Amino acid sequence: MKEIIFKPELHSFSTCAEFAREFQLGSSDLILTNEYIYEPCFGSLGLDCAVIYQEKYGMGEPTDVMTEAIVRDVVKTGCKRIVAIGGGTVIDIAKVLAVAGEESIDALYDMAPDMPKRRELIIIPTTCGTGSEVTNISILNRTRLGTKMGLVGPAMYADAAVLIPELLEGLPFGVFATSSIDALVHAVESSLSPKATSYTKLFGYKAIEMIIRGYQTIAREGQQARLPLLKDFLIASNYAGLAFGTAGCAAVHAMSYPLGGTYHVPHGESNYAMFTGVLKNYMEIKQDGEIAVMNAYLAELLGCDVAQVYDKLEELLNQILPKKALHEYGVKQEELAVFTKSVMETQGRLMGNNFVPLDEARVLKIYQELY
Repeated sequence: MKEIIFKPELHSFSTCAEFAREFQLGSSDLILTNEYIYEPCFGSLGLDCAVIYQEKYGMGEPTDVMTEAIVRDVVKTGCKRIVAIGGGTVIDIAKVLAVAGEESIDALYDMAPDMPKRRELIIIPTTCGTGSEVTNISILNRTRLGTKMGLVGPAMYADAAVLIPELLEGLPFGVFATSSIDALVHAVESSLSPKATSYTKLFGYKAIEMIIRGYQTIAREGQQARLPLLKDFLIASNYAGLAFGTAGCAAVHAMSYPLGGTYHVPHGESNYAMFTGVLKNYMEIKQDGEIAVMNAYLAELLGCDVAQVYDKLEELLNQILPKKALHEYGVKQEELAVFTKSVMETQGRLMGNNFVPLDEARVLKIYQELY
């Protein structure tokens, strides 16, 4: 049994300048980032690197079309190392750049998982949510299929993951909220996964504790209270990444993808829309085992009885990011069956990590309850 995967080297620095010196950034490197991140943090360092700003190719979460356009321009540079500095969109695209050549994104999916490593990869997260600096999966909106899907392969692991808390200081509260809730979902889903081990749960449960305690401080003291906690949230996100990188995510993510792909809902927010709905349905099927351990752990953190744990969790999360019903995003009743079909046909990799199996009727039931 695979206990835990520690693939990239993990580094941390107090400042961006320290990182640039240590990694000797130079002319054979290409930095993929956003201009609003690069200019204030790296612009004055005089780096001799090619720089691509992701937003020049499209806004929002990564699509196959956006990624293909970036790949074409990266191939022209002849770079040997990709340095990804950004949130989920930048990181997901950078993992593709590590393996991409002249082929289309659809062709890469057909090649997976046996894609070649064409460029070294360094990943520096600038949100406290993805944890994907330590995983080998990239989530792209496959516009030709109308859903998000994961592209996975050993060559997509970064060679180095780097944590620099300084990069989170300008993070707007809304982005902080959606990204950190995503990290919480990673930690919970991976801890409930049949692939969870004592090692992954060590990281998963600690991430849950750090995020819940941080949210309680913010709920009590206001949004500015997050600023001294940014390093803790960055570490918690990384812990959650180590957990789900081995144990996997499950139905919350799988069911969020049609919503995010169709209505362009931020990833963490679309996960939150599904989160407690999926957990409650797990409980309808099976009340013992790891979910009982999870509920007791959450109850202690939230200071409530186990029977109230999901309501209290949602009450806390609503103070960070108000939850919406699916119809508030514009979802139509007749789309619920379409979403269900998409999940069952395209998200088997994730659905295999469910705490208990969920069939098509159960997935539709969850969507209807959340509608």
